[in-house]
Amino acid sequence: MPESLFSRLEPHLLSVSKPIQYVGGELNSVSKEWDETEVRWVLMYPDAYEVGLPNQGVQILYEVLNERPWILAERTYAVWPDMEAVMRREGIPQFTVDGHRPVGAFDVFGVSFSTELGYTNLLNALDLAGIPIHAVDRTDDHPVVITGGHAAFNPEPIADFVDAVVLGDGEEVVLAISEVVREWKGEGSPAGSMGSGRLELLRRLAVSGAVYVPQFYDVSYDAEGFIASVVPNQPWAPDRVRKHTLMDLDSWPYPANPLVPLAETVHERFSVEIFRGCTRGCRFCQAGMITRPVRERSIETIGAMVDNGIKKTGFEEVGLLSLSSADHTEIGEVAKGLADRYEGSNVSLSLPSTRVDAFNITLANEFSRNGRRSGLTFAPEGGSERMRKVINKMVTEEDLIRTVATAYSHGWRQVKLYFMCGLPTETDEDVLQIAELAKKVIAKGREVSGRNDIRCTVSIGGFVPKPHTPFQWAGQLDVATTDRRLRELREVVRADKRYGRAIGFRYHDGQPGIIEGLLSRGDRRVGRIVEQVWRDGGRFDGWSEHFSYDRWTAAAEAALDGTGVDLDWFTTRDREYDEILPWDHLDSGLDKDWLWSDWEDALAVGDGTSDVEVEDCRWTPCYDCGVCPEMGTEIQIGPTGHTLLPLTPV
Repeated sequence: MPESLFSRLEPHLLSVSKPIQYVGGELNSVSKEWDETEVRWVLMYPDAYEVGLPNQGVQILYEVLNERPWILAERTYAVWPDMEAVMRREGIPQFTVDGHRPVGAFDVFGVSFSTELGYTNLLNALDLAGIPIHAVDRTDDHPVVITGGHAAFNPEPIADFVDAVVLGDGEEVVLAISEVVREWKGEGSPAGSMGSGRLELLRRLAVSGAVYVPQFYDVSYDAEGFIASVVPNQPWAPDRVRKHTLMDLDSWPYPANPLVPLAETVHERFSVEIFRGCTRGCRFCQAGMITRPVRERSIETIGAMVDNGIKKTGFEEVGLLSLSSADHTEIGEVAKGLADRYEGSNVSLSLPSTRVDAFNITLANEFSRNGRRSGLTFAPEGGSERMRKVINKMVTEEDLIRTVATAYSHGWRQVKLYFMCGLPTETDEDVLQIAELAKKVIAKGREVSGRNDIRCTVSIGGFVPKPHTPFQWAGQLDVATTDRRLRELREVVRADKRYGRAIGFRYHDGQPGIIEGLLSRGDRRVGRIVEQVWRDGGRFDGWSEHFSYDRWTAAAEAALDGTGVDLDWFTTRDREYDEILPWDHLDSGLDKDWLWSDWEDALAVGDGTSDVEVEDCRWTPCYDCGVCPEMGTEIQIGPTGHTLLPLTPV
């Protein structure tokens, strides 16, 4: 049984920043005896505690696993550079915050990626744990390293560093993996026909269809650097690995025992996922594409989860989360029922970014009934109507102005608008239209409210093409053009003396987006770049103060020398239909021909030769994206006709 490392760690806590993040013992955390369990997981969100602890995916898996008496699950997070220096100097390995046990002692090391910029943190954690960073160098004494999350839908850039990959929802598959590990260990961890116990365990996982094991697949390249083939190198490995889809969310009301952080985190609230999936069809949105179909939680389950979460955590804010929360078929009833239940209390309700065409003032008033009226956030995404049609975000300028007019006339003073720069077919004028739209928002707000303290914050992110979307074939906008367009937009906003001071302007330069694009659509050759960046000191690349574009470009130039491809090849060039993409052997359920057709529709809309709009299949006949028949799933939505009555007394 591994001993706790806390006695070695404690003397150094006062010498590092935010030492509380390494202590553990949060409300609702779990402590189990090592020897009383058969399968032991360590779960990691590869970022700092303040970002990782609120991550709902990790919290759900932590609880699902620990509910089984024979499974132990603990958590670890990326350590800050000052703690890393202490650990390397004192020989303290990567540890869990629950039992302060060494990560290398567990059976399974599960890592959830929602962004690719956490890859260097994975390598750092492996190295600190004493686990070889290359999967082929690990022995039976090392944990099996499994990754999941949205970024796992193209795991090829980290294929050399992970043992297995889970696609899609994790609740059921982590239990299936645990059963395979339990059976293998119960047999004495046999080597079988593979020659080693570790490879035998990976073989069992692969043939189960539950996971993708990269080392059981060979990738070859042609003379021009394109992928020539991705083929299994074992007869029992499936040609394609499919995603997992959890149906009937009411049967999985997690987290039921949410963790309450000891240190300040990025989200100080209790969150309830009210539905999973989205079929709005925004062509840029990977999350919407890979999480299909839509599966709603019922109003009763939502109400029970909110009530339970407030009682178990003490949080005073509840976030109702999904990719498009106002699209829940019973959102009006949910909002009114919860507002009635908690009226007069300190509990406040919130929605994330709201679609313009799903917003209504009744809904907004329900969520602010207790007197807390924060700013409203809308995401038009494209500055011009042409761009919004290209991305299938069917929101007109009139829709937006009408919506914000309603909000401002009912007492709101602050609206935030989110846009993207660098979308396919975009021109300078499309970006400058963002300024015109923001000015019209301020003008309308002043008109309907009769006040001059109206504010509008414009937030702009760089577009990054993602796998399993219609835009997976699109060339990414280069850094220089991105920065020039955003600079010109900022100057136009600031130069307007009538509206400039009322418009806040936030944006990221183009450099991090290019690296995210490299990691999003890269193949196995990109792993050399990730490793070199880590060896050169790369950590916390999702944080602007730690990110170094020069470090990434230098590593890319060195790692790709002699391959015939470079950074631009992976990012700024368009792909053709017949090109083998690094993720083509990983099945999200989406039909490739449908995705290509939607990409062609986007280009046709962009050049004015078409005006096609893809409807939401929740309300229209199926348009053959492929997910439901391919995955054996179906859309699960209301309305149920039920309510949250009777009210729970406050």
